[in-house]
Amino acid sequence: MAEIQLGVIEARYADMIWAHEPVTSSELVKMSAVEFNWKRTTAHNVLRRLIDKGLFRNENGVVTAVISREEFYSMQSRQYVEETFAGSLPAFIAAFMQGSRITAEEAEAIRRMIERAEE
Repeated sequence: MAEIQLGVIEARYADMIWAHEPVTSSELVKMSAVEFNWKRTTAHNVLRRLIDKGLFRNENGVVTAVISREEFYSMQSRQYVEETFAGSLPAFIAAFMQGSRITAEEAEAIRRMIERAEE
């Protein structure tokens, strides 16, 4: 899938949609007025940009996700590792863990993830 870049406001708006979907565009206008102090046209313009980027669809005034929040942030994480650490997960983990410790529960959860990925 093509790279999807979101600005800070687009990401916050997308998170709001994911949290409430399926949601009507009218409800989004009301929520964005409260959350962002936006006018109707701004809410619709940002929604249109998110639709054009392939994250959401608006069918008969009901907005739903094309890509789930988890899928989107997974793609973003993979892209970050690819661009920043030449795709090396061990290099990313080494940088992430530098100067940190993890609990026994976290270590066990990571072991289970690795075992599932190896299967």
